[in-house]
Amino acid sequence: MTSSTLTRARTRIPSALLVAVGLAAGFGVAQATGVRALGGALFFGAGLGAAWLCAERRGWAVTLGLGALYIGAFVLAHVLALGVGMASWLAVALVTLVATGVTYAVADRA
Repeated sequence: MTSSTLTRARTRIPSALLVAVGLAAGFGVAQATGVRALGGALFFGAGLGAAWLCAERRGWAVTLGLGALYIGAFVLAHVLALGVGMASWLAVALVTLVATGVTYAVADRA
């Protein structure tokens, strides 16, 4: 395999998948283990991975915008769950669907 083949294979992973993993699985890990920092590490790592893939495809301006959306979704989930009183899983599911859909439309769709 040449390096260009490896690059193409590596970038087939959609950024939106990492966004979904970071938000939903990060929350799930934090809830299941009781260690919020572990969920935060998953959120952070998946966000960095999504940013790296997005920057390769669409450039840094789009990446920074989607990064703001990713962090905003994290904050909004907390606001919905703690401030509004929505069930935690429902709040996370809602923001994950929106952030993943926007990321797919902007960064991953051909």
